[in-house]
Amino acid sequence: MRTAIDTNVLSELVSGTSGAEQAARALGGAQHVGALVICGAVYAELRASPWFRGVSVDDYLRQRYIDIDYECGADVWRLAAESFVGYTVRRRMSSGGEAKRFLADYFIGAHAQVRADRLLTFDKERYSAAFPNLRMEP
Repeated sequence: MRTAIDTNVLSELVSGTSGAEQAARALGGAQHVGALVICGAVYAELRASPWFRGVSVDDYLRQRYIDIDYECGADVWRLAAESFVGYTVRRRMSSGGEAKRFLADYFIGAHAQVRADRLLTFDKERYSAAFPNLRMEP
């Protein structure tokens, strides 16, 4: 079982906030059943995160046996684009106005759907409409 990890799980863990314990349990459970991976977009978000200032993201990931998938392939990019377009259409049709989510979120979901067996995230609602077939934890 290969688990893709969303940025929010790792950020919670590093931040030490109230969700850190839940993030640690979820990450440990995922690691117990298989490999852990993040896509390049998650890596970039971690590098830009204030929670990772003064922390080597590469060392942090290596110590937790989390691989980085930089080579995602055209199928991931296509699915991310299609899912993002679907989101923008749903948003406009619901009178919600212009898109408020970032394309990176859809790339993370597409990567998990195509290159992993599930996504470890605290934003299930965000991903469920765009990726209804994506298995999500916790």
